[in-house]
Amino acid sequence: MLNRIIDIWLSGGWVMVPLALLALLIYTTGIQLLLFLRKGNIQLGRENEWLLWIYDPAQASGRVGEIIRYTQENVSSAKHVRSRFEEVRQSMLHAIERRLIFLNTLVVTAPLMGLLGTVIGMLGTFTAIGRRGGSETAAMVAAGISEALITTQTGLFIALPGIFLVLVIRRRKHAVEAALARIEALSLTKLKLD
Repeated sequence: MLNRIIDIWLSGGWVMVPLALLALLIYTTGIQLLLFLRKGNIQLGRENEWLLWIYDPAQASGRVGEIIRYTQENVSSAKHVRSRFEEVRQSMLHAIERRLIFLNTLVVTAPLMGLLGTVIGMLGTFTAIGRRGGSETAAMVAAGISEALITTQTGLFIALPGIFLVLVIRRRKHAVEAALARIEALSLTKLKLD
């Protein structure tokens, strides 16, 4: 079975090596982002806790506690609170957005790399067709078509799960943005600033 997989992989030509590296980069970057959003400094807790903490920042804990204390300390206007929340958003989400753009670019590159393999395989096929018949020509045509199809399939096979990974990460990022907006609104309501 393993020999069969290796034979299929090798029949894709040299483009399979960059496709493998691209897949490794896509999935390691995506999993790192997911883990950071799930277990990193982004966890914001529950809304019922936020309300208590906004009214008593000294009892707030974790990342939300830091945010609440930072945004409420020595503020005199709603504009000041909003600017502090904007700073928090920038510090928490800017790096995630950059890495998400990078990940999205990698995912888009996978089918294009597969298409490159398709073109290379078809060129080999046309070269074989241009030669005079025989069993050697038929084998070259078959190898060219195989290379063309395997690279396309591999590029799509890498990109499709990558698209879902990007969507999950984007959804979690939006949830963090919504939580920050809710904490900001609750803080402004509690402080009764204009």
